[in-house]
Order: sequence, then C-alpha cells, then structure tokens
Amino acid sequence: MKRWSFHGGVELPGHKQKSTTRPVESAPLPKQLILPLSQHLGAPAEPVVNVGDKVQKGEMIAKPGGFVSAPVHASSSGIVTAIEELPVPHPSGLYAPCITIKTDGKDTWLNREQQTDYRQLEPALIRERIREAGIVGLGGAGFPAFIKLNPGKTVKTLILNGAECEPYITSDDMLMRERADEIVQGLLIMQRAVQALHCIIAIEDNKPQAAQAMQAALQQIGTVDTGIVIVPARYPAGGEKQLIKVVTGQEVPSGGLPIQVGVVCQNIATAAAIYRAVYRGEPLLSRYVTITGSAVAEPRNLEVLIGTPVRDLLDSCGTDFTHLQEVIMGGPMMGIALADHEVPLVKTGNCLLALKQGEIELHPTVVPCIRCGNCADVCPVNLLPQQLYWHARSRDFDKTQEYDLFDCIECGCCAYVCPSNIPLVHYYRFAKSEIRSQQEQKRKADIARERHEKREQRLAREKAERAARHARKKPGTDDETKKAAIQAALERARASKPGTPPDDV
Repeated sequence: MKRWSFHGGVELPGHKQKSTTRPVESAPLPKQLILPLSQHLGAPAEPVVNVGDKVQKGEMIAKPGGFVSAPVHASSSGIVTAIEELPVPHPSGLYAPCITIKTDGKDTWLNREQQTDYRQLEPALIRERIREAGIVGLGGAGFPAFIKLNPGKTVKTLILNGAECEPYITSDDMLMRERADEIVQGLLIMQRAVQALHCIIAIEDNKPQAAQAMQAALQQIGTVDTGIVIVPARYPAGGEKQLIKVVTGQEVPSGGLPIQVGVVCQNIATAAAIYRAVYRGEPLLSRYVTITGSAVAEPRNLEVLIGTPVRDLLDSCGTDFTHLQEVIMGGPMMGIALADHEVPLVKTGNCLLALKQGEIELHPTVVPCIRCGNCADVCPVNLLPQQLYWHARSRDFDKTQEYDLFDCIECGCCAYVCPSNIPLVHYYRFAKSEIRSQQEQKRKADIARERHEKREQRLAREKAERAARHARKKPGTDDETKKAAIQAALERARASKPGTPPDDV
C-alpha cells in the first residue's frame, strides 16, 4: 500500500532488542494491588466497595464518575484494606484516591458472562460492553475507548496503531508476535462498532516478526478489507496525526480530530483488550509491560496485573537499586520520571525504564537560544517552537495560541535536537496549564456573574409585584391611579436591568 511522509521527526537509537529475546510471562502475583480511581482521561471513577469487603478477580470496585470516565475492576481476589489518597505515577509525586486490595493468593475469578459472537451484536451493545470492561486507550492517552468508537460520523478508515516509535518500548511488538489472532479479532469488533469501510494495521519496519505474525493472522481469518502498511521507524511515527498522514496521505486540520477526515485510530493493545472483553467477558485487568534499561539485569516483557507496585516489577527483573538513577514510566521521550517506586502500574503504563546513575544528564546546562532553527526542522506538527518558547517564557499566552500551542503533541523532538539544552516542552506544558487555569477561572467568574444578574432580576421582579399588589389594595384609589402605580413599579423594575424587563404582573 502507498505511504506518505510527515514533516520533521528524528531517528533515535531503538534499544529494543534487549527486551525481545524471551517469551512474555506473567508477573508474580503481588501481595497487594493499588488501584487509582483515575487511570484515564475524564472524571475519576467512584468506589462501590468499602474497606473490609471481599472482592473477586474481575469484580467492579469503582463505577464511572461521568460520561467521560471508566470503571475500575479488581485485578485479583482479596480484601479491600484501604480507600485513601496514595502516590500515583506522576513526576511531582502527586497523591490521588486509590483502592488497596490485599490479595489472597487464589486469584479467584468472578463468574463471567458467556459472550456471543460479535457479529450478532449491535454496535451500541459492543460499545457498552467495552465501557463496562473499563477499556481505555492503551497507547498512552487513556481516553475511554467506547467514546472513540462512537464517532457520530461515517468512518472510512479504522487504523490500528502498531508503530510503537519510542525507544526501549517493545510491549506492542511482543503482543503482535504472540497474540496476533486476538488483535485481529479485536480489530474486527471495532470495525463493526464504528462501521468502518476498511482497516489498516500500521507497523514500523523495525518489527518484521510482528508484521509476519499479523499477516498470518489476517490470512487465517480471511479478511478482505484489511491491509498492513509498513511505516518507516522515524519518531514520532506513532503519533496519531502523523500516522494518519503516513498511511492515508490526509492531514487532520489544526485543532481538529481524526474523524474530520473519516479516520478512527486505536492501539494494538486496546484491540486485544476489546477482544477479551467481548469474547471472554473479561474486563481490563492486565497488560503487557516492558521492563528494561541499563539498571535492569533481565530486560523483558511481562503480563502485569493493573495495580501491581512498580518496585515489585523492578525486583522481578533484577534491578540494581544501589546504582539506580531514575525510573521512567513510558519511553524516554514522552514518559514520566517516577518520584516514588511504590506507585502502581496503571492502565496506560506500557514500559518501566530503569537507568543507572550517570547514564543521562538530569539537569544539563541551559544556554541562550542561538536561533539555529533545528527545532522547527524536526517539529512533526510544523510549528515554530522557538516562537512558542519566547512567548511562553514571557507569559504572553495569547501569542502562544496564535502560534497554535495546543497543536503541540509534546513529543520532545525540539528539545532533543536543541544545542542549547533548553527544556522546550516544559515551557509548552507550563503555557498550556496556565491557559487552562485562566479559562477555568473565567468560566467560574461568568457563572458567578450570571447568578448575580439573575438574582438582581428576581429581586426587582418581586419588588414590582409587591408594589403592584399594594396599589391594587389601596383604598380610595381609582382605576387609573392604580394602573399608573403598577406601570411605575414595572418601569422601575425594567430600569434595574435594561433590556430584560420582568414578567408582566
């Protein structure tokens, strides 16, 4: 199939072979599971269990907190020992509400509903089962999958993203090698859910074994409207908009969504989770995770229960904690450095990268910008990173938006090539957070002003009504005088809020 190219991007050393030399095994069952209530974009889930409750594997322990939300399920059987705020994966060591389960070692499943063939299910029912399973985008974004599978418009192309362009991460690669049939079945389920005309599986050219396994699975199932596109291994080819450009030649408009060009994009791991939810009645309880880095003695991929403490996983792969400098959840370009090793693995955690001391310079010396233009050359969104940097630094947030700040995908290409070591993405994130904060403050101020105006209108109306009733009841007053008094009261009420007169009395 024909391929196109996107602007910019960088070629990075892969470091991928270290973790793909052995088959994927299940991680040891931890003594306790820590399950944050917010493992997705949108509203946090709300607990439906109490401390002391016994739970079984697959049991819902927190329901969605709104439409854009996802439930949380017990990854194993045990007893709920706490519902409290604990550290979660965040570079600041942020605390958030979590449910802690002390596992009983039995891993006893809740009775699962027998599932029917997806071809006998209506698209709306498929989406509902995906929602009930707590499935979110497993490529890193964490957006509830059922919403993305209800685009409300005609879907021409459903793209399955198997690019996995960040260095070190190989969890999707191994998933395609070992569970290609599940991925293809999950893709067909999603195709029915969105009624897509055809599907594309995009795989980077540095994953030949994965591509062969996926091709064999397609041939076995016999699909005729699905093809595989091999894309160049150039970071960030796995970015949604960049991948759409490479495999379809279409560009998603600035500030727009893929559905505007008739495309829906989902991740390889999401497809496998959807297969298990629809065919086996299993909620999202585990995922493939890459544990790698110079501080890890046995780099590999494990199937890990959601909620497993990071330290347990690092221990199981022989991590050298005495010389450990940093642990990153995700890849080195867009991952987050963990402030605490006791945090749990969450649904969006596809990699743990453990680096030895001195391997990377944590705080390189920053020097003034030399205006070389390298950042603009590599920006995959074709922005002007230098201008965004100057305006973000000077807190001119209106200007940053004029330069399309919110189109930035925070891939880090600009910072990677910057000879001045300027942490450009940090400035962009700062500007975005400030703009969102200002917008939220304005929204609250608008609500307060609207409430005040409505209160003033109500008080004026009530005053006019009282004056009108008093005029009617006043003895010895002729009808004309009463009408004049009522009219005067109404005029005073109108004058209190020009343009919005109270209801006639």
